Amino acid sequence: MRIFSLTGKTALVAGASRGIGLAIAQGLAEAGARTTLAARSIDKLREHVLALEANGFAASALRLDMADSESIRAAMDGLETPDILVNVAGTNIRKSFSQYTQAEYEHIMRTNLHGIVELTQQVGARMIARGAGGKIVMIGSLMSLLGLPYLSIYAMTKGALGQLTKALAAEWGRYDIQVNCIAPGFIVTDLNRQMWESAEAVGMREWLKGAQANPRLGAPDDIAPLAVFLAGRGADYITGQIVAVDGGYTTTAVWPFEPEG
Repeated sequence: MRIFSLTGKTALVAGASRGIGLAIAQGLAEAGARTTLAARSIDKLREHVLALEANGFAASALRLDMADSESIRAAMDGLETPDILVNVAGTNIRKSFSQYTQAEYEHIMRTNLHGIVELTQQVGARMIARGAGGKIVMIGSLMSLLGLPYLSIYAMTKGALGQLTKALAAEWGRYDIQVNCIAPGFIVTDLNRQMWESAEAVGMREWLKGAQANPRLGAPDDIAPLAVFLAGRGADYITGQIVAVDGGYTTTAVWPFEPEG
């Protein structure tokens, strides 16, 4: 199982204070990587770091606001070049496309796309200069692959991340840098918990049972193992891929038909 070990590697997870980002950071640390948990909420990060250290894993906290270019520059100034970069940071506002304000549009684009582009530029340039390769994992969405209503601006950012993944894989492959994207399905996080877990969400959960092969909702722990794999040696020949972790939503459908006998 040593091929799955990240011992001796360093990792930076942007957006690691909760949900998918936290689960991935924990998974990387548990696989042996010295993991930097980065987000705006430094107090939360420090709590998570203490918990990881108490279990014998190497971790540190870094304040990073993906909507602030100066914050990105300051964070990188004090950080060694990571072997692994995982871009998780993101936000969302659900509403009709015609109702988005300019401020909402700019906030979503800045957090979900522009900040990730800036961070990836800086980390990628360092990886290339160092000459030791690297792994970059984007966290996209079902919106990297298809369309759903009331998510138009979010979908623009996640679609762009999917295409950036492919372009960077082509551009940076010569430097032994693998770039891949995970497209989570219906994963319950703080961004969508009310939509899925409120009393009014019964209809949503019933709909899901007829929409995908695995009828249950996902959790952050369903995403983390793939991110850990894509960060390691086992993924050295995998690049430019958008991999859905979605219970089959993008590839399957179920219906009430049952054959006789």
